[in-house]
Amino acid sequence: MNVTLDVFSALIDSRTGACTIFDQIAAREHWPLGGEALYAAWDREHKRLQLECRRWQPFATLGRQALEDVLQKHHLVGDVSLAMAELWASLGDWPLWPDVERGVHALVREHRIGVLSNVDDQLLAQTRVAGLPLTAELVITSERLRLYKPDPALYHAARTIAGPSFLHVAASARDVRGALEAAIPCVRLVRPGHQLDPAGPRPTREIRSIDDLTAQLWPTRISATGVSNSDERTPAPSLTGNPRHPDHQGRQHGTGPDHER
Repeated sequence: MNVTLDVFSALIDSRTGACTIFDQIAAREHWPLGGEALYAAWDREHKRLQLECRRWQPFATLGRQALEDVLQKHHLVGDVSLAMAELWASLGDWPLWPDVERGVHALVREHRIGVLSNVDDQLLAQTRVAGLPLTAELVITSERLRLYKPDPALYHAARTIAGPSFLHVAASARDVRGALEAAIPCVRLVRPGHQLDPAGPRPTREIRSIDDLTAQLWPTRISATGVSNSDERTPAPSLTGNPRHPDHQGRQHGTGPDHER
């Protein structure tokens, strides 16, 4: 089976990593917001900009705009260029969840493993995820597709790449809802700080660690049609047109209750 996981919620403990560097940035700039509050505000704004992005822009560009918007909202000034350079430079220090390395190495014995994430390719290469044994074809980023979650076209494009034997493992509210509403087979990986979107569909499968997924897929007990949110089990529609088209229209929800991508 071809399995993708989200980067910044299912694989990386983004809150721990980002709050550490945002604490340092806020202290240097004398901003009254602590690292956790600054991260939460920045990530909410970043997520909103991704949702509203009509003509694709890089993840890093939207990240800079998000920080500028947060500072403007709080009537703060500072060196945004330096802050963003420090934030992206710290990505290699953001920790993987404790089960990730063991779990992914177990999965690759029988399955092809990749990622499906809102991220620029260069930024992904700086993370600890880059050191995992991933199948290059299944490293599916927003930059590669010129689309952002939770646009259903992103999930449909991913399924076109991965083929019919495809399962996505999501942790954030936005990703779980996006995959299920796009009729993509999805398992929710429960991570601290992440809840389901109360307005969205509920997944029929949940796991507490990647080890649990390894057990369920050995032998393959979850089929590509066995984890749908709907009893109708209808396949996702094929992506029409060029998935790299810059003017694709996104959908109007996805600012769910958690703050990860």
